[in-house]
Amino acid sequence: MSVEIKVPVLPESVADALLSAWHKQVGEFIEEGENLVDLETDKVMLEVPATVSGVLKEIKVEEGTDVTEGTVLAIIEAGEAPKAEAAPKAEESSAVAAAESDEEVGMSPTVRRLVEENKLDITKIPATGKNGRHLKEDIENFLKNGGAKAAPAASKAAPVAAVPTGERVEKRVPMTRLRARIAERLLDATNSTAMLTTFNEINMEPVISMRKKYQDRFTKTHGVKLGFMSFFVKAAVEALKKYPAVNASIDGNDIIYHGYFDIGIAVSSPRGLVVPIIRNADQLSLADIEKQIIEYATKAKEGTLTIEEMTGGTFTITNGGVFGSMLSTPIINPPQSGILGMHNTYERPIVKDGQIIAAPMMYVAHSYDHRIIDGAEAVGFLVSIKESIEDPASMLLEL
Repeated sequence: MSVEIKVPVLPESVADALLSAWHKQVGEFIEEGENLVDLETDKVMLEVPATVSGVLKEIKVEEGTDVTEGTVLAIIEAGEAPKAEAAPKAEESSAVAAAESDEEVGMSPTVRRLVEENKLDITKIPATGKNGRHLKEDIENFLKNGGAKAAPAASKAAPVAAVPTGERVEKRVPMTRLRARIAERLLDATNSTAMLTTFNEINMEPVISMRKKYQDRFTKTHGVKLGFMSFFVKAAVEALKKYPAVNASIDGNDIIYHGYFDIGIAVSSPRGLVVPIIRNADQLSLADIEKQIIEYATKAKEGTLTIEEMTGGTFTITNGGVFGSMLSTPIINPPQSGILGMHNTYERPIVKDGQIIAAPMMYVAHSYDHRIIDGAEAVGFLVSIKESIEDPASMLLEL
C-alpha cells in the first residue's frame, strides 16, 4: 500500500516553508514516527515524521524547494523491514569500493555540503545507505565521534610554493528563512519606531557576593546554578511595574498597557537570534527563571523551539556580555516598546565614599520607542534596574 507524506499544518502566520534536508533516500526503509524530512520556516524548524513503516518509494520535492501546507513530499510503500541480504564477497566489495571510491556521484546535496564544509575524507566514513551511499546521519555520527578532517596531501617535491597573492575567494549562499526574517524585523524596528537609547552602569559586587555565598546551596537545592540573568529578569519586572509605559505597545492609534510580564530572552542559535518568552515572570522564583533559560538555550541549540514559545512578550532582555561586548545599542523587538541590553563585567576604578576603588562594573543600555516612552521614564526605568541589582536583598524582599 502506497502512503503519501504531506506537509503538515503550518503554524499560524506561516504561509510556506523551505524543504531543508531529507533524512532518507529512495529505497531506504523507514520506521513509523522516524523523522523523514526537515522543513524550515522563518520562525522554527519543523520535522516531518513517517506516518507508516515502509520503504521510501519516491521523493516528490527536492531540497531547497518552497512548499505549502498539504504538498505531497514523498511516497512510502508500507511494509515490514526487508531481511538483511548476505554480505557480498570480499572481491565484489573491493570492486564496488574502487568504482565509487571518494567520488561525489550519488551524494545528496546535504551530504556533499557537510563533507565540503568540514573538509572530510569521504572514504574514511562508513556508509549505511543503499548501495553504499552515504547518508546525512553517517556524516553527523562521524563528526560526533571525533572524526578527523581530510589530511592535506603530502608534498612530493621540495618545498611547496606559497599560495599566490591576490587570490580573493568569495562564497555566495542564500539567506536562511530565519536570517531573512531577522533582517526584516530589524529594518522594521529601525524604520517604524522613534528609537533612542539611554545608558547607565551597575556595580555588580552585591550580586557577585550573593552568588558566591549561596551558589553551592542553591545548586544542591534547585539543581541549577544561580546566574546573573535571573536577577535582571526580576529587576526588570520591578522596574516595569513602576513604569508601565515600558511594558506597553502601540497598536494603530491605541496604546496597549499589558497587565502581565512576559519577558523575552534573546538567545543565540546556530540558525540566528531567537527570543523565547518567560511567561508571567513576576510569579517565578530565581530558580524557576534559571531553569527556563537553560531549557530555552538547549532547545535553541537543537532547533526545537516552538512557535508558541517565541510568540508574544512584553519586554526583552539581551546579553551581549557573554560574547565579550562592552557596550551596544540593542534594537527594539516590535511590537514591544523597550529592550534592555546587558554587557560584560569588568573591574574599573570608581569613587565610593570619597575613595577610589576597583569594582566589577557593567554597562547597561535601554533602547526605547520615544513615541510612547518619555525620556524621564526611560531613564527612571534603567535607574530602577540599577538600584535593584546593587541592592538585591531589598528587591527579593520586595522592600
